[in-house]
Amino acid sequence: MAQSAEHVLDHLELFRGPEYQQMLADKKLFENPRDPAEVERIKEWTKTPEYREKNFAREALAVNPAKACQPLGAVFVSVGFEGTLPFVHGSQGCVAYYRSHLSRHFKEPSSCVSSSMTEDAAVFGGLNNMIDGLANSYNMYKPKMIAVSTTCMAEVIGDDLNAFIKTSKEKGSVPAEFDVPFAHTPAFVGSHVTGYDNALKGILEHFWDGKAGTAPKLERKPNEAINIIGGFDGNTVGNLREIKRILALMGIEHTILADNSEVFDTPTDGEFRMYDGGTTLEDAANAIHAKATISMQQWCTEKTLPFVSEHGQDVVSFNYPVGVSATDDFLVALSRISGKEIPEELARERGRLVDAIADSSAHIHGKKFAIYGDPDLCYGLAAFLLELGAEPTHVLSTNGNKAWQEKMQALFASSPFGQACQAYPGRDLWHMRSLLFTEPVDFLIGNTHGKYLERDTGTPLIRIGFPIFDRHHHHRSPVWGYQGGLNVLVKILDKIFDEIDKKTNVLGKTDYSFDIIR
Repeated sequence: MAQSAEHVLDHLELFRGPEYQQMLADKKLFENPRDPAEVERIKEWTKTPEYREKNFAREALAVNPAKACQPLGAVFVSVGFEGTLPFVHGSQGCVAYYRSHLSRHFKEPSSCVSSSMTEDAAVFGGLNNMIDGLANSYNMYKPKMIAVSTTCMAEVIGDDLNAFIKTSKEKGSVPAEFDVPFAHTPAFVGSHVTGYDNALKGILEHFWDGKAGTAPKLERKPNEAINIIGGFDGNTVGNLREIKRILALMGIEHTILADNSEVFDTPTDGEFRMYDGGTTLEDAANAIHAKATISMQQWCTEKTLPFVSEHGQDVVSFNYPVGVSATDDFLVALSRISGKEIPEELARERGRLVDAIADSSAHIHGKKFAIYGDPDLCYGLAAFLLELGAEPTHVLSTNGNKAWQEKMQALFASSPFGQACQAYPGRDLWHMRSLLFTEPVDFLIGNTHGKYLERDTGTPLIRIGFPIFDRHHHHRSPVWGYQGGLNVLVKILDKIFDEIDKKTNVLGKTDYSFDIIR
């Protein structure tokens, strides 16, 4: 046996040992394998235009969709408020999924509880689970607020969160005045982006519209502050910190709503921070008085922004602003709304990004890319690629809709590099596989799940998005703003140069281009 207490092997090496190879071979025989030649024939057929046509005709099956479910987005929002414990009305297994997804991406503990619904609650309703769960959460974890969302089970049987929370307060689970905002987030419709939107709207509605009848509605008294909503974002730590830096440079009074940049990046100093940072509950309430609210991701706030607008604020939305033009638009909007000038320091950062693009344009110009992910992320990255002279040939968003597709196609039409590009709403990564085989591109941009496409199609993967499980600490770097655009540029260039080196490293055959200088 290769493994021993004195010589511990990582799984990377362990399962290559002869005893494990034999075990895997025996397992394959036990599973009644098909003829290898037939498997190979079908495998090759799935790479053809004929198969692509059949693949794109399917309606009742999703294969590796590039999205998650609503409650994940609700949990993501909830931890962005001071001392807030996410409470998911549903089963424990669902909550384990949300926690592990966030923990594996951010490399941080992710606190969240459930009402532990089981078979009896699925039949008779989960009221008792809510009563006990809120009492336990309040007494054990000492939160300042508990934000409630739902899973499929609670939604299928029609549990009424508003009524359940009121009854729980009447039963003494939490004090009557304790903040328990809620949102219905059925996991069988929409995606994590929809859940983000529903949960944020639910929290603002709670504070602005009278706390479910337990307090008077707030009367708006306009001030000069600006609210910022980041949206569901795998780079939330780096991006929100970059936005705060920009706002500070411009001297703009602001509130970041659902600010989870601290709780997903806590220090190791001997103190466990179950709650860290976040928008204070006072600031969440006072956000009603702001002059305007800016959403950094349009498709993450389709319900929230109209709600804010109904309360008298100006609202502006962007689509994941990466690069020069998108950052220009963001800064111009900030300047227009606030009346503040764009400082010279930011103008110099812009010039540095333009300089970097000019330095490297020969290596990116004309390269073809495929992108997948959330609607705003796809739009922002595609816009930046067009700015670089590249071609975002295939842009796929499982949670994108027809309106997103139309906006993407308008973007493509605005650039000479976008004429052969196509947006694919509602499609999954098995569709992307067909596209990569039938219309190959140079590079693929997306989350960790694209590594299987990279292995299968040979298309090099550049990791941007959520989740990223197999690389560490990407979330700490911004991709928004001029500095974020520079980070994305460097990431793309590194992959381009790595691929050039891989293809030019055979001694005496291809190494005439194995250059020290690029």
